[in-house]
Amino acid sequence: MKPLVPVNKLILVSALGFLLGICGILIGMFWEQIFNTMLNEEMVLRPDSVIYTRWKNPPLDLNLDIYLYNWTNPEDFGNSSVKPILEQCGPYRFREKPDKVDINWHPENASVTYKRKSLYYFDAAGSNGSLDDTIVTLNAVALAAAAKTKYWDAMNTRMVNMGLSVYQQELSISKTVDELLFTGYSDDMMTTARTMTNIFGKKVEVPFDKFGWFYTRNGSAELTGVFNAYTGADDISRMGQMHTWNYKTNTGFFESHCGMVNGSAGEFYPKNLTPDSIVGLFTPDMCRTVPLEYTEAVEIEGIRGYKYSGGARAVDNGTLYPENECFCGGECVPSGLMNVSACRFGTPAFMSFPHFYQADPFYVDQVEGLEPNKEKHEFYMILEPKTGLTLEVAARFQVNMLVEPIKGISIYEDVPRIFFPLIWFEQKVRITPELAAEWKLIPRVLLGGQIFAGVLFAIGVIMLAWYPMQHLCFGRRNRRGTSSTNKIHSSENGVVAELKALQNHKETIPEQSPLLEKSTRSLTITESNGKKE
Repeated sequence: MKPLVPVNKLILVSALGFLLGICGILIGMFWEQIFNTMLNEEMVLRPDSVIYTRWKNPPLDLNLDIYLYNWTNPEDFGNSSVKPILEQCGPYRFREKPDKVDINWHPENASVTYKRKSLYYFDAAGSNGSLDDTIVTLNAVALAAAAKTKYWDAMNTRMVNMGLSVYQQELSISKTVDELLFTGYSDDMMTTARTMTNIFGKKVEVPFDKFGWFYTRNGSAELTGVFNAYTGADDISRMGQMHTWNYKTNTGFFESHCGMVNGSAGEFYPKNLTPDSIVGLFTPDMCRTVPLEYTEAVEIEGIRGYKYSGGARAVDNGTLYPENECFCGGECVPSGLMNVSACRFGTPAFMSFPHFYQADPFYVDQVEGLEPNKEKHEFYMILEPKTGLTLEVAARFQVNMLVEPIKGISIYEDVPRIFFPLIWFEQKVRITPELAAEWKLIPRVLLGGQIFAGVLFAIGVIMLAWYPMQHLCFGRRNRRGTSSTNKIHSSENGVVAELKALQNHKETIPEQSPLLEKSTRSLTITESNGKKE
């Protein structure tokens, strides 16, 4: 019998099936690794990468919401039985258009140097108030000047006190929102101080000609310094992490590890995050890194993310976490405030979360009008754990100034020691449905690769088993057919044999007639009786 399939064809099909099966197994085992390698290659920050444009000019709508505290009873300051009463005003919303300029690439250490520049546009429709609103607030200029004399000699202190008196500086001022924020306002005390640098030297550093919380920030690329962050070209896990700030690996404003430049620059975050991870965010306005800790898993636009929030550790300075003591900056206070005086030209500035959220109750009790609320005042970011993609961010900080008695300065001799809230701001951004749809493809591609691997393996197994199974099935049918044929042949042979036997028997009997048959039968009977006739 001829073979069912030519040998060459059988070998070819079997070899192809074997290769497909092996490919299916290998792809199934390493598809995620292969995909991650391809994804990481696209994620590397470089001028021709997919993410470069989104890094340079983020496509998200960015809003800066600013709240100011209106001081309603400044005349009672100094009366120990009356607390400052604060009224929150705002938000005053500004649309932000960020950009990165002066970009320089450094292949030798896989990093990029750049500056940040943003344009701000007042959004009247999204604001609760006007830029012409009048706000009564603490006189930050006078307080900054007075605070510098805290460790000065008596002669220099008297000169500052005289200047405050000559220019009729008071504890509070009344300015418009526009003056307090981006436009700024002129102050004779500042003008005089700028002309007296030859007398005071580095003791008096007045970098601006006007005062405003966001003065010179609109359209400026100098205020937040020079960033140098890793591109991920040599190690994707370091992508977006700070290398230097203002060309230094240590800010110089805090001692020990507290002064180290590390954490995210704000655009990219570590990959493969877990609930045990701590996400660091470097903030140039505070000259330090703020740690955020895992709190819960949430879903944003159909994407599962991990929420990392600013807790007690983020705003502690050694009271709760001893390793944070180096953030005191010479002024250790109860947990909840970050001393950034050294970073703000010696001004007694302390940062906290809005309304002293997550701070010691000591601070809230010093004033009236503050109500800490997690939903409104929590600092958090939600990240997709596998890629570090930012799903939602709510960056919220409050600026406070320390008011205390200062010897030799008349207007501050009889004041209470209080951390005075002045302003807080919020930057909240959320991934768009369009961007979310793009990132949702990642798990689908991973699943598609696994399905493809399974299909390849199944085809390979089928090709390997096809001809053996076909041969087996044909053999069974052949055996059943042979058995039936043998039985038929046997039956046919038996019938033929019987027919032949009958034919032979017939030939041995002589032809007889009825008479002969009768005679013969009679003869047989007679013989059987022993008689002859």
